[in-house]
Amino acid sequence: MFTAEELLPIKLTLELALITTVFLLLVATPLAWWLSHTKSKWRAPISSIVTLPLVLPPSVLGFYLLVAMGPSGPLGKLTEALGIGLLTFTFPGLVIGSIVYSMPFAVQPLQAAFESIGKRPLEVAATLGAKPLDAFFNVVLPLAKPGFVTAALLTFAHTIGEFGVVLMIGGNVPGKTQVVSTEIYCYVEAMEYGKAHWLAGGMVVFSFFVLLGLTLLNRHNERVMP
Repeated sequence: MFTAEELLPIKLTLELALITTVFLLLVATPLAWWLSHTKSKWRAPISSIVTLPLVLPPSVLGFYLLVAMGPSGPLGKLTEALGIGLLTFTFPGLVIGSIVYSMPFAVQPLQAAFESIGKRPLEVAATLGAKPLDAFFNVVLPLAKPGFVTAALLTFAHTIGEFGVVLMIGGNVPGKTQVVSTEIYCYVEAMEYGKAHWLAGGMVVFSFFVLLGLTLLNRHNERVMP
C-alpha cells in the first residue's frame, strides 16, 4: 500500500522522537533536580516557562520558534554567523522545536520522582561518606527509575504525535521534514483516506500501548513501594 518514499516519514518520525527523548532526558534531569530542591525566587518563573508548552497552542509556539530561527531572529542570526545557515525547514530545526514542545513531558515526571524520594536517602548516604555526586548516581537515580521511564515514554510518544509545531517550523518537505502527522494531513487533503486511516490507526494503537504501559508501570510501583 505504501511505497518506500511514503514510508520515509515513519523513519524520520522515529529518529526525531529518539533524538528528542535522549537530549531531553540529559537536559531535564539537572533541571528537574534543581526545581525539586531549590528555594530560589526563580523557581516559580522557570517552572512556569517549562510548563508553558502544555497550555500554549502549538501554532503559537511554532510561530515564535519560526521567528527566532528566521533570518531576523536571534537564533537565526547566531546560526548564520556560525556558518550553519538557517534551521527553519530543516531536520535540526524540527529537533529544536520538538525539544521545546516536549520539555514539560520530560521535566515534570522527573521532578515528581525526585520530590518523592525526599532527603532521607541522601542524608543516609552522606553519613556513610558518599559525596553528593556519588549519592546522586548511586542512590537517587536508581530510586527515580520509574520517573525516568515515564519521562522517556511520554516524551517519545508526544514527539511522535506533534503536528502544529513541526508543520510551522519544518513545513512539509518530503524526505527532510515530513513526519507521520504531516503526512496524514497530506493524505486527507488529497482525499486518500485509506492511507490516512492506516497511519492514523497506527498512531492510535501506539498511543494506547504507551498509556497502557504507563498504567501498568504505576501499578507495579505502587505494589513494590513499602
